[in-house]
Amino acid sequence: LIDLDPQGNATTGLGINHHDLDVTIYNVLLQDVNLDECVEPTEVKGLFIAPASLDLAGSEIELVTAFSRESKLKRALDEVIDDYDYVLIDCPPSLGLLTVNALVAATEVMVPIQCEYYALEGLGQLTRNVDLIRRNLNASLEILNIVLVMYDGRTKLGEQVSDEVRGHYGSRVCRVVIPRNVRLSEAPGFGQPITTFDPSSRGAVAYKELAREVSGVS
Repeated sequence: LIDLDPQGNATTGLGINHHDLDVTIYNVLLQDVNLDECVEPTEVKGLFIAPASLDLAGSEIELVTAFSRESKLKRALDEVIDDYDYVLIDCPPSLGLLTVNALVAATEVMVPIQCEYYALEGLGQLTRNVDLIRRNLNASLEILNIVLVMYDGRTKLGEQVSDEVRGHYGSRVCRVVIPRNVRLSEAPGFGQPITTFDPSSRGAVAYKELAREVSGVS
């Protein structure tokens, strides 16, 4: 898991304090440190993370003058890609140079969308940006799945957003939806993913089902 979000939620959500780290993904992008030098093990067996740090907040300005700035992550990842079964990249919620680096390095995009009205506008913009990256920087990039999250079937809006997204994007929208769930909100505060914090909760069960659907494992 590569945490490219300056907020570092994926990092802290796995129990890692970024203040204690000497090397993070920032050093990989801006100082050409090898990616394997910043990878940290987590409490989850088989899961490793390239953690974020607060330094990432200013990295997009620093990247502006960097050589081949859009491909910094791809070059670093290419050196270690064979060491892992899957590589997931957690992006910031904006299309700056960090997200562009992620899209250039990736082969597939999984898009989480909150079941709220304004999220539909963001989804449309994201699909246009993915197409732009595909035409100019990464011809193999595709949107793999769209995942409906924070879904509340008791509300009319949740149903409307779900119906509209499925009507427009068809089979690319995952069958499994991630419900609103208190335990999902609580887990990051304990530095644990939901699958270890409360594996029997509705949120954990939904994410496990989603993983099986996306990976094709029954």
